[in-house]
Amino acid sequence: MSRKKPRIDLVDTHVVRKEYDASDKNRNDIEDLKRKSKEWHEQVKAEYDVPEKKSRIDVDDFKRVENNGEDADRKIKDIVNTPIFLETAPAQSTGATIKSINQFNGLPHTAHYYELFKKRITLPVWEYKPKFFEMLKKNQIMVLVGETGSGKTTQIPQWCVEWLREQGVRRGVACTQPRRVAAMSVAARVAEEMDVMLGQEVGYSIRFEDCSSMKTILKYMTDGMLLREAMSDPLLETYGVVLLDEAHERTLATDILMGVLKQVVSKREDMKIVVMSATLDAGKFQHYFDNAPLMTVPGRTHPVEIFYTPEPERDYLEAAIRTVIQIHMCEETEGDILLFLTGQEEIEEACKRIKRELDSLGPEVGELKCIPLYSTLPPNLQQKIFEPPPPNKPNGAIGRKVVVSTNIAETSLTIDGVVFVIDPGFAKQKVYNPRIRVESLLVSPISKASAQQRAGRAGRTRPGKCFRLYTEKAYKTEMQDQTYPEILRSNLGTVVLQLKKLGIDDLVHFDFMDPPAPETLMRALELLNYLQSLNDEGDITDLGAVMAEFPLDPQLAKMLISSCDYNCSNEILSITAMLSVPQCFVRPNEAKKAADDAKMRFAHIDGDHLTLLNVYHAFKQNHEDPQWCYDNFVNYRSLKSADNVRQQLSRIMDRFSLKRTSTEFSSKDYYINIRKALVAGFFMQVAHLERTGHYLTIKDNQVVQLHPSTCLDHKPEWVVYNEFVLTTKNYIRTVTDIKPEWLLKIATSYYDISNFPSCEAKRQLEFLANKMQTRQYQEGF
Repeated sequence: MSRKKPRIDLVDTHVVRKEYDASDKNRNDIEDLKRKSKEWHEQVKAEYDVPEKKSRIDVDDFKRVENNGEDADRKIKDIVNTPIFLETAPAQSTGATIKSINQFNGLPHTAHYYELFKKRITLPVWEYKPKFFEMLKKNQIMVLVGETGSGKTTQIPQWCVEWLREQGVRRGVACTQPRRVAAMSVAARVAEEMDVMLGQEVGYSIRFEDCSSMKTILKYMTDGMLLREAMSDPLLETYGVVLLDEAHERTLATDILMGVLKQVVSKREDMKIVVMSATLDAGKFQHYFDNAPLMTVPGRTHPVEIFYTPEPERDYLEAAIRTVIQIHMCEETEGDILLFLTGQEEIEEACKRIKRELDSLGPEVGELKCIPLYSTLPPNLQQKIFEPPPPNKPNGAIGRKVVVSTNIAETSLTIDGVVFVIDPGFAKQKVYNPRIRVESLLVSPISKASAQQRAGRAGRTRPGKCFRLYTEKAYKTEMQDQTYPEILRSNLGTVVLQLKKLGIDDLVHFDFMDPPAPETLMRALELLNYLQSLNDEGDITDLGAVMAEFPLDPQLAKMLISSCDYNCSNEILSITAMLSVPQCFVRPNEAKKAADDAKMRFAHIDGDHLTLLNVYHAFKQNHEDPQWCYDNFVNYRSLKSADNVRQQLSRIMDRFSLKRTSTEFSSKDYYINIRKALVAGFFMQVAHLERTGHYLTIKDNQVVQLHPSTCLDHKPEWVVYNEFVLTTKNYIRTVTDIKPEWLLKIATSYYDISNFPSCEAKRQLEFLANKMQTRQYQEGF
């Protein structure tokens, strides 16, 4: 039986970091230890035939070595098996360039590694390392509360890697994040700290993007991706430790993961779970995990002065931009600004207006660099938030940066240098109405907990100021204490399908931290039954098992799989990919007409889905040229993302032998088949044009209008839509013209007309149903 080869070292050591520079006494102590243990070293070396390696000693171990009273053999074993925080070199080469070997990739450490290490040991979490190891050893599940900026997200997963190595456990560490941006940026930072290539020993996994390899021992991922991994590996055998970071955000996937992990640890005694939160409301997590122990790590915060508006702001965006300019012009303290807004469009608009305002103030004003931050921003642009601010001008005018961000900057990312925070008090939140089956992202007031997190961003490096663009009365009397958990305000279709795939059939008794409303669960089961992914008994079907493998909403997955039957899977692949990425059309304020004209060049007479297909085809025909995208007012990044998504979905189709086919373009059925495939997935999202000129959604009778962004220049009588948008009016977005007979033929069980409310659509469908009974009609379909 092969045994693990220990790391051994027969050369002298010295410390590279100035703060821990080894004295002669320290060196003598180490030499003495080596003399005492020389016999042991030779024994090990002979037994395992291992070449001499340079020792790996961290700061704590170095201090332990100074204690002569401990057993030398045990100390040497401790030293040679821990991460590299001190370098090694023969004593005679003290003044020479020193190299040490990275335990993770076998390469010499870079100077940058030691620069970062100096910063790491100053993090508030660092002094809690021994306590963390002790708690991890004694408990299968633990809860850790660490304020934003304490270092928990970057350091604790690395400690878990170290702890597993010390135990001789050859498994990885998974750390979940609620947001894509955090998973990517934190993985990049930790790869730097561990001195390894991103995608090798440290990686990340988000929907439609996997930056990891067989070598990966620490993986940051969105909570949804770990849930997806559990479908193919129910006991998560790949991992020895799973960390749920930002658990206080209570995302849908995190809540489901907690229930799944509770079941996993009951079957795997070697699994460790660390639930990490940035808020002090940890009691609920402890109670949920059977009184799991709590470890609290303080942050490094300074006093923050809070300012409120005397009266409510009518236009918070205008007020926010005005506040940015006032801070930049009037505040004599150096420091950057963090402005919270609700989404990409708002953020891009704010950045443009801030730049325009600043340009109008003349050259004497200090430079203000405006940096947007939102989830769909490419990684290289996300990293700009960590760049230093512009320098001050010779006249003393202060240079600053202003980061304009979604609520991702509340807790997921720490931006050093921020002294001023502007909080309008809003964020986009998912809202679901199970009665009309509509899920929307609505701009909603934030909770008190979120407001406190936002204010705390101003006190990271020095005393700061937070400007709340709402009244103190609104904060105290109108805001909820905590954000409402996402599971209580979401469509659960995807989640229920995933749980069924995991073999969890009894959803009523599944251990939800906050059980969703029975009506919401019933709606999800009903949807999946109509899509034929669950049978009438609620068991997952073969089709449902395949649908669950696609990282898509159930309707999209059903549409994609069904497209094979309509001989148009290539085209539906492209449409699905385009629907899975951010809006591809660009409409700048200064060129709205030119952008609208460009969009109409892609427009298809039958609707928006086919228009998206035209855009994708044109992008490929023009060799993915960024200049072509710019000239035609389409977003290059969105189209590149769609191309990547399409490739990944193609690979999943190949895995299940789903053929990629197309109808001949010259055939009259080319577009008809594509539209039928759309109906196969979205037959529950159909609207009918009434005589009054407005649309009514089928079955639910909601009054809706076509979204202004549609490329349709007429109002088709029957449309299928991708999205129901709740704003000041009810809109349906991304719509395509369809035939009502397709509904009756493709979705027979859903279109049982006897259950329909009385309306024009019902009368038409009844007439059609009778007509379709004739042989002549059946032969023509």
